[in-house]
Amino acid sequence: MDPPTSGLSHHLHDVLSNLHRRPFPHVPNPPACKKRASVALILRVRPTYEHWPTSDETLDSSLPVEDRLIEFFAQPWVQHGEPEVLFIKRASRVGDRWTGHVALPGGKRDPEDEDDKAAAIREASEEIGFDLTAEDCISVGNLPERVVTTSWGALPLMVLCPFVFLTTRCDSPTLKLQPTEVASTHWIPLRALLSPSLRTVEYVDISQRFARQGGFLSRLLIRSLMGWMQFSAVRLVPSESQQCTSAPGSIPEDHDDKPTLVQRFESWCLSSQAGSGDRNRPLLLWGLTLGVLADFLDMLPPHTAVQLWKYPTFTIPDLRFICAILTYQLRKRNMLLLKMGPRPNDTATDGETPARPVIPIKSTHEPNEVGIGGLGVGTYYGPTDLTSDGTSYAVGILLRGYYQRLRVAIYVFLAWRMAVGSAAAITAWRILRRRLE
Repeated sequence: MDPPTSGLSHHLHDVLSNLHRRPFPHVPNPPACKKRASVALILRVRPTYEHWPTSDETLDSSLPVEDRLIEFFAQPWVQHGEPEVLFIKRASRVGDRWTGHVALPGGKRDPEDEDDKAAAIREASEEIGFDLTAEDCISVGNLPERVVTTSWGALPLMVLCPFVFLTTRCDSPTLKLQPTEVASTHWIPLRALLSPSLRTVEYVDISQRFARQGGFLSRLLIRSLMGWMQFSAVRLVPSESQQCTSAPGSIPEDHDDKPTLVQRFESWCLSSQAGSGDRNRPLLLWGLTLGVLADFLDMLPPHTAVQLWKYPTFTIPDLRFICAILTYQLRKRNMLLLKMGPRPNDTATDGETPARPVIPIKSTHEPNEVGIGGLGVGTYYGPTDLTSDGTSYAVGILLRGYYQRLRVAIYVFLAWRMAVGSAAAITAWRILRRRLE
């Protein structure tokens, strides 16, 4: 049963106040990794028909953040309103691994940016024309920073820094979408993100991760052998959307030629995501962005957002079965750790200084096992009292050690297939030889 609108704003107030009082610590770049990126999680409260605001009274921007939050959430239309999150759908670009993906506004930090939050503010302004420094916008705090790596390796790509903002406007802000970056924007109710009925899966082609230099035939062989990889996802139901009609491919052209059968077959074999080019496919939140949102949503009642998250697996039945067997105890242990209690952020009482130095924590396995390509989320390198590998945020706890087991499962699967294939070949040869005799 979905949580009612009334009351969700109250819980959102508590979460935002706590995020402001207890910010997650700064995470430095690992060795040989200089890139940093920031994203903006932008929240608003949309008025309902029965409780419409009677005036456009502006909050006093000179007040401390906690006082502004108290004043904002004390308004009747806010208390009965519908809290929502702003997402973007990235424009389709050749060679872009994130083409067409649902994401949060953001991007790479530039040398001229003062800090990570400044990068999030600049990117939101450039991509969607949203001024996060305006008087009607509150900079609340941050979510756990994490090191994003290559999907299957331990090579750090960048540090991802999510920041939370709240707009206090009762109307929809006018957005200016950058055509080369953003295809559309979507306001999604928190109730929809929390709803179990909207949980689904996304299918991703992983053949290019195993055959980067093998070409068409090797990728086709791996696709036929291992199938697709399946990831947890949330089907998004927007309350309001804005399309960038000047974005390439947003409006079909009359002169567009239909692909031939050969072109369709090649596109299927070489695609990086199932149906990524279909403009009519549902909006799906998955991968790295879902990891960031899951940590935020898990702070809201009924606190089951992460428990509804499903482990990545494969579509081939015997590979799926082997993965389930080899990861059963690990998944059971990680879920138990997740239910033990809240994840502390080890921040000093002044709300700014980390209680202990933030350094990479050594462990018995590689900490960077998942990456931005959709294979879960990156690793949080902050201090923690609960773990030995730095994964103190919710999805990080669930994924701890999972991809190591998954690689072992793949090796077992390949050995199993070779054994079955060899046995089948020997049996066929014996039958054929008997008939020839």
